Amino acid sequence: MFDVFLDSLMDSVKLLPFLFLTYLIMELLEHNTGDQVRRRIKTAGAVGPLWGGLLGVLPQCGFSAAASSLYAGRVITVGTLLAVYLSTSDEMLPVLIAQSAGADMIIKILAIKVLIAIFSGFLAEIVYTRFLKRKEKEMDIHTVCEEEHCRCEEGVLLSAIKHTGKIFLYILMISLALNVLIALIGEDAIRAFFSTVPVLGEALAALVGLIPNCASSVVITELYMSGVIGAGAMMSGLLVNAGVGVLVLFRLNRDWKQNMGILAALYAFGVFWGCLIRLAGIVF
Repeated sequence: MFDVFLDSLMDSVKLLPFLFLTYLIMELLEHNTGDQVRRRIKTAGAVGPLWGGLLGVLPQCGFSAAASSLYAGRVITVGTLLAVYLSTSDEMLPVLIAQSAGADMIIKILAIKVLIAIFSGFLAEIVYTRFLKRKEKEMDIHTVCEEEHCRCEEGVLLSAIKHTGKIFLYILMISLALNVLIALIGEDAIRAFFSTVPVLGEALAALVGLIPNCASSVVITELYMSGVIGAGAMMSGLLVNAGVGVLVLFRLNRDWKQNMGILAALYAFGVFWGCLIRLAGIVF
C-alpha cells in the first residue's frame, strides 16, 4: 500500500508545474486584461483545435488538466478541449520506448492521434456551434474562483497557489483511490477481460482508457505490444485516455450536463476511430 501511495503522490506532483502555470496565467488574464484582449482570445478559438491537437501530443502529463482548467474559465473552446483530450496519451510514449517499439511505429501512432484530434476538434466545434446552436460563454475565470471558494482578490500569485493546492489535493485523493482499486483487481484481470470478450474490443478499450489514471494507458499499450488487442482497440483506448483532465473538468466546470456531453463525445470519437482503423486494416 505504501508503494501505491507513493506512485499516486509522484504522479500528482508531476502535475504541479503545469497546474500552477495555468492558474497563474488565468489569474493574470482575469486581473490585467481588458475587453478587447478577451475578444481576441475568444477569436483565437477558431484555430484552437489545431493547437490543441499539436500540443496535446507532447510527452507531458499535465496538459489535459491545464486544458480543463482553461475551459472551465472559458479561455478555450469545447473543440480545443476535445482535441487536447484525444491527442493526449499519458504513459503511452514511455511504454512504447521501453518495449523497444520502432521509431516508425511511434511516429505513425503519434501522427494519427494528432490528425484525429485536430479533425475531431474542428468537427465538434462545428456541431456544437452550428447544429446544436450553442455559444460559449464569455471568458470568466472568476467562475473557477467561486467553484474553489478562493479569495482571488488577495492577489494573483496567492490565488494561483491556492487554486493549485486545492486541485492537487483533489487529484491526489482520486488517483490514490484508483490506484488502490487497480492494485486490488490486478492488471492480469484487466488483460483477461479483453481476451474473453474480443468482439467488443474497441468499446471495451475505450472504457478502460477513460479511467483517469496512467495505469490505463500502460495496460492498453502493453496489451497491444503483446498482441492481445489490435490496432483499432489500442487506438480507441489511447484516444480517450485524457488522464486527470476529465477529473479536473468535473471538479471545476459547473455544468454537469455539458461535462457528460463532453465525456460522451470523447468516448464516441474514440470508439469510432478505433473501429475505422480496424476496418481499414491499419497496423502500426
